[in-house]
Amino acid sequence: MKMRQMWVWMLLMALSFVNDRSHCCLDEERISLLEIKAWFNHAGAPGSKYLEGWDKEDFNCCNWDPHRVVCDNTTNRVIELQLSSVNYDGLKAVEDLDLNASLFLPFIELEILDLSVNQLVGGLKNQGFQVLASGLRNLKELYLRYNKFNNNILSSLNGFSTLKSLDLSDNMFTGSTGLNGLRKLETLNLEYTDFKESILIGSLGALPCLEEVFLDYSSLPASFLRSIGHLSTLKVLSLAGVDFNSTLPAQGWCELKNLEQLCLSGTNLKGVLPPCLGNLSSLQVLDVSYNQLEGNIAFSHLSHLTQLEYLEVSNNYFQVPISFGSFMNLSNLKFFACDNNELIAAPSFQPLVPKFQLRAFSASNCTPKPLKAGFPNFLQSQHDLMFVDLSHNKFVGEPFPSWLFENNKKLNQLYLRDTSFTGSPLQLPQHPTPNLQTIDMTGNSIHGQIARNICSIFPSLKNFMMANNSLTGCIPPCFGNMSSLTYLDLSNNHMSCELLEHNLPTSLWFLKLSNNNFKGRLPLSMLNMTGLHYLFLDGNIFAGQVSGTFSLASSFMWFDISNNLLSGMLPRGIGNSSISLQGIDLSRNHFEGTIPIEYFNSSGLEFLDLSENNLSGSLPLGFHASDLRYVHLYRNQLSGPLAYDFYNLSLLVTLDLGDNNLTGPIPNWIDSLSELSIFVLKSNQFNGILPHQLCLLRKLSILDLSENNFSGLLPSCLSNLNFTASDEKTWVYTSTKSEDDGIRKDIFGNVAFYLDTKYLSPEISVKISVELTLKKIFYTYEGDNLRYLSAVDLSCNRFTGEIPTEWGKLSGIYSLNLSQNNLNGLIPSSFSNLKQIEGLDLSHNNLNGRIPAQLVELTFLEVFNVSYNNLSGRTPEMKNQFGTFDESSYKGNPLLCGPPLQNSCDKTESPSVRVPNDFNGDGGFIEMDIFYASFGACYITVVLTIAAVLCIYPHWRRRWFYFIEECIDTCCCFLAINFPKLSRFRT
Repeated sequence: MKMRQMWVWMLLMALSFVNDRSHCCLDEERISLLEIKAWFNHAGAPGSKYLEGWDKEDFNCCNWDPHRVVCDNTTNRVIELQLSSVNYDGLKAVEDLDLNASLFLPFIELEILDLSVNQLVGGLKNQGFQVLASGLRNLKELYLRYNKFNNNILSSLNGFSTLKSLDLSDNMFTGSTGLNGLRKLETLNLEYTDFKESILIGSLGALPCLEEVFLDYSSLPASFLRSIGHLSTLKVLSLAGVDFNSTLPAQGWCELKNLEQLCLSGTNLKGVLPPCLGNLSSLQVLDVSYNQLEGNIAFSHLSHLTQLEYLEVSNNYFQVPISFGSFMNLSNLKFFACDNNELIAAPSFQPLVPKFQLRAFSASNCTPKPLKAGFPNFLQSQHDLMFVDLSHNKFVGEPFPSWLFENNKKLNQLYLRDTSFTGSPLQLPQHPTPNLQTIDMTGNSIHGQIARNICSIFPSLKNFMMANNSLTGCIPPCFGNMSSLTYLDLSNNHMSCELLEHNLPTSLWFLKLSNNNFKGRLPLSMLNMTGLHYLFLDGNIFAGQVSGTFSLASSFMWFDISNNLLSGMLPRGIGNSSISLQGIDLSRNHFEGTIPIEYFNSSGLEFLDLSENNLSGSLPLGFHASDLRYVHLYRNQLSGPLAYDFYNLSLLVTLDLGDNNLTGPIPNWIDSLSELSIFVLKSNQFNGILPHQLCLLRKLSILDLSENNFSGLLPSCLSNLNFTASDEKTWVYTSTKSEDDGIRKDIFGNVAFYLDTKYLSPEISVKISVELTLKKIFYTYEGDNLRYLSAVDLSCNRFTGEIPTEWGKLSGIYSLNLSQNNLNGLIPSSFSNLKQIEGLDLSHNNLNGRIPAQLVELTFLEVFNVSYNNLSGRTPEMKNQFGTFDESSYKGNPLLCGPPLQNSCDKTESPSVRVPNDFNGDGGFIEMDIFYASFGACYITVVLTIAAVLCIYPHWRRRWFYFIEECIDTCCCFLAINFPKLSRFRT
């Protein structure tokens, strides 16, 4: 019995083994896959690691990698090979590969082959695509995009007689040979290709089954659209990004009766939509966005396209009637986008109830001026809306359309940012809107408190933005239980209460409550929310001493508690190196003590602002913050020299150390900060001469060294600065985004063209701010105003010598302040080349000579000050901007004349007046301080000499007193004789 059981068990094992082997892939195919792996390994392909699961010990290759190897369930033969991006490294170049067709010949049942993104340049001798085509008789889809194939392979592709889909996009074709013989081809992708038109048209015409053609971003002439009318089988035509630079022709493309999808986005089309567009009776999807098309869209023939489901006309110059009456009969229309056009009032006779039911409607930024026609009321008849975007329109005085909630229970995303809606308070629907996830009503005029029942009305709320309104009260307590809420922005309102920790859900990843009136102590438990990435509590009235030991959750990327009333030592835990913080802003508080070195050692830290506190001590030493790009430490009490450790901050864009007690010279290693754009050291005690390395900062645009003790000559090499515009010096950007696209699939299904994906980028309102001084007036520049600003302020120092004439090459400079130094010489006439300059202050120096008359050519000049120098001659002609400058711009120069000064040049410049001997050769007088000193010394010397002579020589003394006595007698006689005559004359 036992022997029989053993035999049965062995038989079952044998049958199981045979059954397993029967479900394995074929040996020749398994061996070929291993050879393909070896082929990539031998070439050193960076993506060979993706093939590590291809194991020769595992006989069933169908289970190796279901994403790259797919087998038929019946035959176990390989039918799909996905080998894209194996020989690719996005960071560095890789070696080119030659195709070895013999490796793929065993896969005789192969239907799909993807060799994209592999740096393939061609085929080995006698192992190219001709050989591949002869072996793969069942191949239906071939993907070769983003390789380096050239024209030589095109003719060899004709052997793939069974091919239905071919992707040759982004290779190195020039179009010397066309495509022929692919009689069953239905889909052809030639994106990013520079084909000759005649070859391309001939190739397309030889493909009788062609239904889909993708030529996006290829090089095609405008005549292409006139030449494709014979492609009668075409259903999809995508030409996005092709630079046609012409109007739409009235023939050719309009003859494609079977065309269902047409994309002409970003093709530089101009003029109006031609009437023949109405002939495309099968069209379901039309995208003409991002062009220069114009005209009233109601007069186009779009209304004839009765099958239209998707219509995208955004970013043109169309006039779109707000009633949308011309589209009322398009019963299939589901999506309509007309962003960045112009909404206009519509004739009253047009029907008000459309036949369509939209799922998505987008018309943002369409009212450059307040719209008298009001809100698009046709939306009141819509009940299937899932997406609505009417942001950045001026519906002034319109009440908030709460009926959008009531009528559209499927509504998922609502964007009404900056639409001037009013409401007190925000009106919520009576019944829940269960699918609503996003509400953006930033920048309106909504008053009052947020309704306490908002959580029950919008139970799925994920993103809630109501910044820049007039909200009051506090955060609804129910928010603390909303596990779906991840993005909350209530900044720039009038909310006022003590911020309670249990009112905020732990699911938040973005929280912005800036510029309100929240008060009390800083809720420390909020700092331990493990999902929170961005926290902005700046601009409130949080007060009290902050514990120096608290730390942040490891998820934090940005932490801003600036502009409050917080005090104490800087918490060391914020700068913990285990936290990947991008930004720390503790400015405008009352923190004191030294700066912990941990703040400069935080991994990934890019932005650090500790300005306007009471911090003291020296700058940290021994740090390694290689990612720091913005350092703001101004208006503290820091002392000591500029630390050598800043040498390693090669990515630094702004460095503001102004208004401290820092000392020493500017170090010679300053040129290592090659990305530096804003450099501010004003109001410190720095000294020494300016090193020539300062001139090597090619990206420097704002240099403020005012109110220090710098000395020496002005370096002429500063004329090498380019003063280029830069976005980096204006705003701090973040790369983190949350994609808000949860409804795209529900709206569009399998349609090939989609609504632009909505991203919720963290709105980090960190404006870089710079304060410049001209004519003793402070000017603050921040945000976008800084993008093109370029300025040099060296005022209130001890610079000597002449102003370099080379500085006239600073053609892009906006402000130049050299006041209150010891500069002498002439004002360079080359300053007339500073065509962009708006402020020029040369006051309180020792400059002499005439003011160059050419300066009147500076037509942007708003501030001009040369007061308190030794300038002479006529003031510049009172024209252009110089007609706006008053006497204060020239005072303190007694030898200047002409308007707006009171002294006339007719007196000071009369030809009969002899030129004094102390007039210098430059046309100006010698320095007045030297003149007064020398005159006084000479006077005293003469008086003392006379006194000494009289004391030593008695004879001369007697003669002197006799002379004095004679003078007195003569005066007395004169008065005695003439006084009676004068008295008689008066009577």
